[in-house]
Amino acid sequence: MLKKILLVILSLLVIAALVLVGYCFYSKPTYEGEQKLKNIQKETTVYFDDYGVPHIYANSQKDAMTTLGYVHAQDRLWQMELMRRIAPGRLSEMFGSKLVKVDSFFVGLGIDENSEKAIAKLDKNLESSQLALAYIDGINQYMEEGKTPVEFQLLGLKKDKFTLKDVYNIFGYMAFSFAMAQKTDPLMTEIRDKLGSEYLKDFGLNGSLGTTQLKNFDGKAIEYTEISKSLTILLDNSPVPAFIGSNSWVIAPQKTKNGKVIFANDPHIGFSQPCTWYEAHIVVPDYEIYGYYLAGTPFPLLGHNRKYAYGLTMFENDDVDLFQEEQNPKNKNQYKTAKGFEDYKIRKKTIKVKDSSDVVLTIRETQHGPIMNDLLGGVKGENPVAMSWIYTQQPNHLLEAVYSLSHSRNLDDFRKGVSLIAAPGLNVMYGDAKGNIAWNTSGKLYKLDKTVNPNLILNGTNGIDDKKKFLDFSKNPHTINPSWNYVYSANNQPEAIDGYLYPGYYLPEDRAKRISGLLQSKNNWTKEEVAKMMNDNTSDVATNIVANLIATIAPKSLSMNEKQSIFILKKWNGSNDLKDIAPTIYNKWISVYLKNTFEDELGEIDFKMLLSTHIIKQIIAPQTKNENSIWWDDVTTKNIKESRSEILSKSFHEAIKALESQLGKDLNGWTWNKVHSLEHQHPLGKVAALRGLFNVGPFEVPGSNEVINNLMFSLNESEIYTVTAGPSTRRVIDFSDIENSMSVLPTGQSGNPFSKHYSDQAAMYNSGKFRKMKLNKSEIIKTSTKLVFLPK
Repeated sequence: MLKKILLVILSLLVIAALVLVGYCFYSKPTYEGEQKLKNIQKETTVYFDDYGVPHIYANSQKDAMTTLGYVHAQDRLWQMELMRRIAPGRLSEMFGSKLVKVDSFFVGLGIDENSEKAIAKLDKNLESSQLALAYIDGINQYMEEGKTPVEFQLLGLKKDKFTLKDVYNIFGYMAFSFAMAQKTDPLMTEIRDKLGSEYLKDFGLNGSLGTTQLKNFDGKAIEYTEISKSLTILLDNSPVPAFIGSNSWVIAPQKTKNGKVIFANDPHIGFSQPCTWYEAHIVVPDYEIYGYYLAGTPFPLLGHNRKYAYGLTMFENDDVDLFQEEQNPKNKNQYKTAKGFEDYKIRKKTIKVKDSSDVVLTIRETQHGPIMNDLLGGVKGENPVAMSWIYTQQPNHLLEAVYSLSHSRNLDDFRKGVSLIAAPGLNVMYGDAKGNIAWNTSGKLYKLDKTVNPNLILNGTNGIDDKKKFLDFSKNPHTINPSWNYVYSANNQPEAIDGYLYPGYYLPEDRAKRISGLLQSKNNWTKEEVAKMMNDNTSDVATNIVANLIATIAPKSLSMNEKQSIFILKKWNGSNDLKDIAPTIYNKWISVYLKNTFEDELGEIDFKMLLSTHIIKQIIAPQTKNENSIWWDDVTTKNIKESRSEILSKSFHEAIKALESQLGKDLNGWTWNKVHSLEHQHPLGKVAALRGLFNVGPFEVPGSNEVINNLMFSLNESEIYTVTAGPSTRRVIDFSDIENSMSVLPTGQSGNPFSKHYSDQAAMYNSGKFRKMKLNKSEIIKTSTKLVFLPK
């Protein structure tokens, strides 16, 4: 009897295994064979190369775009679904009540309404519109006829057709994720109001480092940091990654070995799985592009062909302002303006929630924008704070702009495309086969009154703080074919234009200084050397910081491990390689110093908010050498005023004790690979049982904050520095050898966990290797599978 039972159980297990294997095999993307496709005029051939990149050979751009929509959906339909839901506030339909707050915030921003207005004004006869609609048609054909992603089945999702509004909403979320003001301005205002303007000096916001002067008004009716706190929590919990920073440089022919332009770009984005970009190569009789596409968008944000290359970094300009409004004490439906009281504009939106009742949201809007108090939990106070964002206030031409970037005939044509982008602010890099190089910035830039500090919450009632003087596009920072023969961007502050230093949330000089220093040092660059440079793990700034820190330590009071740690730091060249010990000591010292310096005044919550901003990265180098910083005093100790050397010395001792407790007494075991880790997390990979199927990693990785290989983590007291963002691709394009240009993705081309291309680039990416971006048709055919689309 027992044998029969065991036999039955074994048989059931075998059947279950066979069913599982069969399901996995069935669910894989189709990379070869024949497929009928409606609305294409002639046979279209797709070659999927050895990394799953589709090379689409079609008779027309419209046929190519329909086919692109189909194959893009085949690999990334789940990601498309996720991306299109965030801006209109439809994540709760997927994941339930835990994302209602995220949905409420994005519904309130008005991206969805902005998309509707843009589409209403769009000329549907433009080629950009026609090609976008063809791409959407391809997505919808796959949704009707293709395989259902496993995520849809696990979450019980229905397939709804894609529309043009989905494309605009995806671009809208991208634009919002670039902004930093909504996290930074409330915190800076809170510091000013609670601690005083003196505490802003180290941040360079009180006017002592520039021409902007602080403007005072009564701002104590609201806990401003609740805005920063709520937004940080919302964005951290979002299943869609944010755009954060980037590197790019373009080297002119005069500085390259082969006398042609070399182009490099690695946009920094929050890591997720699937990874951000989908690569595709389109060839038709009158057009060719090798592009990098966001899920659900028809035109590439990064791209190249035989004539030119382009890429993006984040400008980090300030295109969001927060205004404290004043409510009419006699009428809660009105707010004060410089001309008197006006009625709030009211919007009502319904958020559908999985397995729960709908949530009806009432959104108030002033002349400046939506009221944050209505959208974010925990924001209290009688007077509301409104958010003004250039993206929702200016005409939206993003579809035409991105089409133009990928269809330009020359540099002037390309710059016209850049000029169409009101928001987000971007550094748009360019290089071409003729030898032109350029750095351009997008964004509708503006000046505020000279008395206004845009880094703080502004007065919404006085008619001064909200007066904007918009600048002509010709005033946007740019460099074209400079005499020094290279252009670069690392999210750093541009020089003043007409004496005006444009405000923003720029990153520190570390990467910019390193990139510029390396480029200046050579005049015979090759693509292999540029590729090596993209993986550079060295910080020139960190070694200077270390020298300042060590100068505060009294050598007589040190333990053996402390002496050895100082010795290691003194010899450090700033590298952050896997077996380096110095970065482990340095980052622990920095994280403890930040806590000991700022948390006593700010409190635990506000200190965590500070760690989530770009400002914290800016402040470390200048503040650690500033003897007179007001932050050195520990306000929790009575009748004692601590000095710089006391806080830095205390932090060093605590850092070494923490490392001894975590990694042991032997410093040889304190290597960087043990504390610096990367895991690409899928939204469903947060469920422990599904982690192995959906997540990629974890991996021990080199790199660090603000080195060229910018693998980012928070400077908190965690024992493991969990990498949350970094290069979303690395691209090197050499116009002397265009068919052997190189790239790599963090994980893989496909978002289907059953595809062999789900994570087949992860090892290459982590070790700094590259693969070809193939343009040569004969080479493509030799290394590819073939999928033929026939007119239906």
